[in-house]
Amino acid sequence: MAEAIAEAKKAEDNGEVPVGAVIEKDGVIIGRGHNLTEAAKDPTAHAEMIAIREAALKLGGWRLPGCSLYVTLEPCAMCAGAMVLARIKRLVIGTMDPKSGACGSVFNVVREQRLNHLIEVETGIMTAECESMIKAFFKERRKLIYEEN
Repeated sequence: MAEAIAEAKKAEDNGEVPVGAVIEKDGVIIGRGHNLTEAAKDPTAHAEMIAIREAALKLGGWRLPGCSLYVTLEPCAMCAGAMVLARIKRLVIGTMDPKSGACGSVFNVVREQRLNHLIEVETGIMTAECESMIKAFFKERRKLIYEEN
């Protein structure tokens, strides 16, 4: 999770929502990503999507069996769906997202019995660090908005 937090800090340094993700297989990181939606002007440029794309390129295929994805914030429905499609084995979440999380908070796409693949989920890993980063980012954003008005 420390590596995912380092990715989140890269996003934050670029004015993006501080979310970071890494994918590992057999103890080796094969994919990294941090939010780039603003910089790329791309609504799909979430940390998880970028990490999945990189891992797929490294492995030479779109299926990622035996891989674990570590992410600082609970994934949205888009990212959760991509993880199911990619056959990610395990998802490790730093902090949950009670507003739009799709891995147990609002929805639970990764554990949906009607889908073709279920992902093991582990939560509460370095929660304080992940949560404080997100909260501080949005607190600063709200402050800037109020100062402008």
